[in-house]
Amino acid sequence: MAEAVGQLFSGARFGIGPTIQDGFYYDFDLPRALTPEDLPQIEGRMREIIAGNRPFVREELDAEAARRLFADQPYKLELINVLEQEGGTISTYTQDGFTDLCRGPHAESTGQIRAFKLLSIAGAYWRGDERRPMLQRIYGTAFATGEELETHLARLAEAERRDHRRLGKELDLYSIHEESGPGLVHWHPKGATVRRLIEDFWKAEHIKREYDIVYTPHIARGDIWKTSGHWELYRDNLYSPMDVDGQPYLVKPMNCPFHILMYKSRLRSYRELPIRWAELGTVYRYERSGVLHGLTRVRGFTQDDAHIFCRPDQLEDEVADVVEFARFMLGTFGFAEYDMYVSTRPEKYAGTIEVWDEATETLKRSLGRLGLDYIIDPGEGVFYGPKIDIKLKDALGRAWQGPTIQVDFNLPQRFEVMFTGQDGQEHQVVMVHRTVLGSMERFFGCLIEQYGGAFPVWLAPVQAVVIPIADRHLEYAQNVRRQLRVEGLRAEVDDRSLRMNAKIREAQLQKVPYMLVVGDREAADGKVSVRLRSGEDLGGQPLGDFIARVNGLAGSRATDKLW
Repeated sequence: MAEAVGQLFSGARFGIGPTIQDGFYYDFDLPRALTPEDLPQIEGRMREIIAGNRPFVREELDAEAARRLFADQPYKLELINVLEQEGGTISTYTQDGFTDLCRGPHAESTGQIRAFKLLSIAGAYWRGDERRPMLQRIYGTAFATGEELETHLARLAEAERRDHRRLGKELDLYSIHEESGPGLVHWHPKGATVRRLIEDFWKAEHIKREYDIVYTPHIARGDIWKTSGHWELYRDNLYSPMDVDGQPYLVKPMNCPFHILMYKSRLRSYRELPIRWAELGTVYRYERSGVLHGLTRVRGFTQDDAHIFCRPDQLEDEVADVVEFARFMLGTFGFAEYDMYVSTRPEKYAGTIEVWDEATETLKRSLGRLGLDYIIDPGEGVFYGPKIDIKLKDALGRAWQGPTIQVDFNLPQRFEVMFTGQDGQEHQVVMVHRTVLGSMERFFGCLIEQYGGAFPVWLAPVQAVVIPIADRHLEYAQNVRRQLRVEGLRAEVDDRSLRMNAKIREAQLQKVPYMLVVGDREAADGKVSVRLRSGEDLGGQPLGDFIARVNGLAGSRATDKLW
């Protein structure tokens, strides 16, 4: 692809071109902006190169020779300098006179390339830094057979159909505005309804499991973040301090220090432990604009957070209980498949290696006693402790970051979080940081894509639309809506001056589970004519029977049926 672009665009400057999951990309600095119409032309030139069956020839160079070779390619020169500083091998691959800087390996020749497709064009800052030039990125994919390629393209088309960014706008669920700032979510009434339903269920299940719900501030003095270690080890993700009465304050990136302060507000006995405090706490973390992505990568988000303060002898039980809680929550929302990861010590960490090893082994034992397999994810723990990451899989088999369970011996040390033991002496508490969904924003984005916007009945922001056939049926339609609302169902009346079929079609596009058509016969018999969003016509149903059936489905939190 890079050779084809170089042939078609005189003066092209080349960035990087790595493989990624299910494909590849290459970043270019070109004399003009690319358009989708350019992709077929590039593909055509690629096919000519492939047809030539030209061999890939590898060569290793020293830094000076590499700089001479790429003297007119500034991005390659920068990469060569980095490789030289790091002591890495500098290698090139050449096919038919085109030479590129690459570590390899490659196929033996261009003729081995089979089915491929260029997919899209996007902007990308050089080396992911918004202070650097914006390059043009071409995404593509390649497979061994045309059949595999077609299967993958169909999968991409389905992913596009389910894209939460598109559906969020079409279904009027949420928006993000440049005026208020990238990565900051505005929840519209329908999206807020789904969020409220999730949060109400979340709170009820926590109370059942003997958690207490708490609330904490959104800002705090800078000293607390120095004590916690965030200022030292997490500074790149913190927003700049603001001056309040001559003191530096920061918006919170985490809820944990606040819960610690609350715990320390009085002496605690071993008899009180474990203490479990849960909070739907909104936090703010700086993310580069280039990595922001709809609801899944934002700058302000609400964690379904909780912290457990326990004795060391209680830790394994608490971790195991949280894992089971998280699995219950995921199953309730229709996520039956997920992978478990144990994320270990990162390069920047607080505390001692011995403490880290002890915490990591506790996580492994907790998963082992539940009979759960897990994958080690080296270096992906947070700076204060190892964690269990549960990556759920949606309807297309894609992995999403979900619940996390983190064991922490470090913050209790930093803040001197103690309890009085049975021996009358003070002992250090162990903390468990955990979420059982992740964040409201990311989880909601995942839900949208899991169901393609067609939420289960219990989560649908509008469960039924009542559609009068003519204006004379409007009064009965309003009475139906009122009865539905009295019985706890979320219903609206479509009283617009449109044809009935147009109203039905609009409700289907809005993914409303039920369309209730009412005319003379329905009004006379106290019935509604039920149509499902799938297009199925169930005919006339007594209104009371309809209410009972739908309330039964909603009450059971069914995720796989409407009737």
